[in-house]
Amino acid sequence: MIQLHDKQFVPFISAKEIDLAITKLVTKISADYSNEIPVFIGVLNGAFMVVSDLLKRYSSPCEVSFIKMASYEGTSSTEEVKQLLGLNQDLTGRSVIVIEDIVDTGNTLVALKALFEKEKVKEFKIATLFFKPEAYQQDLPIDYVGIRIPNKFIVGYGLDYDGLGRNLPEVYQLKD
Repeated sequence: MIQLHDKQFVPFISAKEIDLAITKLVTKISADYSNEIPVFIGVLNGAFMVVSDLLKRYSSPCEVSFIKMASYEGTSSTEEVKQLLGLNQDLTGRSVIVIEDIVDTGNTLVALKALFEKEKVKEFKIATLFFKPEAYQQDLPIDYVGIRIPNKFIVGYGLDYDGLGRNLPEVYQLKD
């Protein structure tokens, strides 16, 4: 068990399970993009570890960029998504794969899809390490899912609780 601020968290997903999920994502994406150069867009801050580990294993040519969106305060979604850091490259006619650490309500994805439609991308795909189907409220398909999880608050492997826990190599869930 670990303590972050005023909350306790218990072990949930091991580093080995995360590693296997990343390998599964890379295998599927590699098969789909063997004949083109996709642009991976990591959603900061949470996805930095996923992007790093995924790209280390992606052996084909690709590009990478980041965008920063925010929708959480404490342990709950604000239902409002703000863009804090934008893109700085032309994506017209390119295949874009957004890499998320976690998808819960899907509100961030809706904002991202609207943003990339304005950029006139050829294709918009979504890859996430963790997916909470019970919390998902959108019609957008999630193209690549590493691990489906229950609607519990988690930290570790890039995910935080008010700034703490991102550096943990495994994932913990909020203790009941």
